[in-house]
Amino acid sequence: MAEIGKGVTAGKLAISVQKRLTRAQEKVMQKLGKADETRDVAFEEMVANFNKQMTEGGKLQKDLKAYLVAVKTMHDASRRLQDCLAEMYEPDWFGKEEMDALTEDTDTLWLDYHQNITDKSLTTLDSYLTQFPDIKARIAKRDRKMVDFDSARHHFSSLQKGKKKDEAKIAKAEEELGRAQKIFEELNVELQDELPSLWDNRVGVYVNTFQGLAGHQEKFHGEMNKLSQNLNDIMTKLEEQREQKKGATAAAKTGEGAKSEETNHSESASSAPKSEVTNGSDGDLPPGFIYKVKAVHEYAATDGDELELKIGDDVLVLAFDNPDEQDDGWLLGVQESHWVQNKDISAKGVFPENFTQKV
Repeated sequence: MAEIGKGVTAGKLAISVQKRLTRAQEKVMQKLGKADETRDVAFEEMVANFNKQMTEGGKLQKDLKAYLVAVKTMHDASRRLQDCLAEMYEPDWFGKEEMDALTEDTDTLWLDYHQNITDKSLTTLDSYLTQFPDIKARIAKRDRKMVDFDSARHHFSSLQKGKKKDEAKIAKAEEELGRAQKIFEELNVELQDELPSLWDNRVGVYVNTFQGLAGHQEKFHGEMNKLSQNLNDIMTKLEEQREQKKGATAAAKTGEGAKSEETNHSESASSAPKSEVTNGSDGDLPPGFIYKVKAVHEYAATDGDELELKIGDDVLVLAFDNPDEQDDGWLLGVQESHWVQNKDISAKGVFPENFTQKV
């Protein structure tokens, strides 16, 4: 509550408190059936659509961000793999310069792909979702002003029906009723114009988001296919040259070479007894434990209810308390290391299933 003297006078504070008390009393009377309530079924349907649209938009944003994280992870893995190949590729091998250029082109292609999705799809979606908090606040304000209107209407009606009519009070109550009705109707009309239009606009937003995503995917995979074919051609030519050198070396040799005696080291090693592998999850497990998975990609959590993953992390998968809360492609779990140390699931969170594999 704001302190008196910091922009809030005692009079304004008293009026604010009185409004909240009046609204609370009015809602109680309506719930008890002792006062009628203004209802607009068509508007209630608009609000239901708005809430559905806001939830769907939030889920789409969350999943698109998770997809971008996956793209970033794949880019990092591709870059490490290409760098490894470039480091191993000896200077005198066929296509050394082409290999270096291919490595740079692959890295650039991944960067462009990630940036295009961020700029064209995610940014558009973010902009679309920024309007929802303001409209949600105005819907809540409209509901409050509707209660004020009902309260003023009931107060005016009770004064009119009273045995001892006080004309001054009746006139004041009528004035307050008109003012409350005007404020409510202005908000109501604005929202009734905006909500249907916003509901229809969702189609265009979804079309633009997925058309843009599909277009960038098509371009990326087309260019990546060309680079993959170039890599395959370089590897094929390198192998052909190696075979030619081997043939020339064999033809130059004279006489028979002595064959070295094969050792049975591998056989004796394979016949040696193997140690048993124990599962560190056996024993006291969290309630609702289903199975264990290992992270094969890093995942940076974007929300407070998500679980951070690093490659190699073991995660105990838990059942959702409410199955309806589980989104497709997402699991709920707790880091095994946290469970072993603390024996609680307070640090549980959701994470993308395709970033892990069952153990």
